[in-house]
Amino acid sequence: MPVYRDEAIVLRTHKLGEADRIVTMLSRQHGKIRAVARGVRKTSSKFGARLEPFMLVDVQLHEGRTLDVITQAESLASYGAIIAADYAAYTAANAMVETADKLTEGEGSLQQYLLLVGALRSLSRSEHGAGPTLDSYLLRALSIAGWAPSFDDCAVTGAPGPHTVFVVQLGGVVADAVAPPGSPRLQRSVIELLGALLSGDWAAADAADERTQAQASGVVAAYVQWHLERGLRSLQHVDRTATDRPANAGAGA
Repeated sequence: MPVYRDEAIVLRTHKLGEADRIVTMLSRQHGKIRAVARGVRKTSSKFGARLEPFMLVDVQLHEGRTLDVITQAESLASYGAIIAADYAAYTAANAMVETADKLTEGEGSLQQYLLLVGALRSLSRSEHGAGPTLDSYLLRALSIAGWAPSFDDCAVTGAPGPHTVFVVQLGGVVADAVAPPGSPRLQRSVIELLGALLSGDWAAADAADERTQAQASGVVAAYVQWHLERGLRSLQHVDRTATDRPANAGAGA
């Protein structure tokens, strides 16, 4: 059987039989991969711990009739254990990998892969608050998928901003002339934060106060749930109670 090797981030796992697991991964070159890891639930398994969610691995697989089989796994970055030790980071990471799983359903994307790896790395290093890191990831992931929101020019007419009416269904901020009756208005500080999260302007994003961050998170959640028709189950568990301040200064996801 053909054998291939790739770099991948583990999205999720499912038990199979008494000792095996089905591992779903997003890889650099082969898109999303679902493969069987045999015997990984045994205590004697040499690479079971390397195939946990959020782990970055170098895997070797051989093609199977229905599922490929993992024959070797080497750890490239152990984000999983660090993220799992912090509840806010853990819930954010779960929302990230669920999003990546949904957005790569049809085919893989190198951009989606690199974005996810960068976001998980940032979470594990506590470079920024878990909430803003998640919101930035979600906005960028949707943009790569073709649903880039507009936070400056009108999403309908292209009229130059600033605009304060935000309509999820129309793709972002819109001019008053085309805004549906009763559409919500956002404070300029919230729109500026959303733009900073989308562009990766972490100096501006980290400077936002907690109220502005909370309002921006609500907008991001609504935008994501609209475009991912089935929604994100993990988003409802995201911890927004902790103070979302970066532990360290550094580059963003």
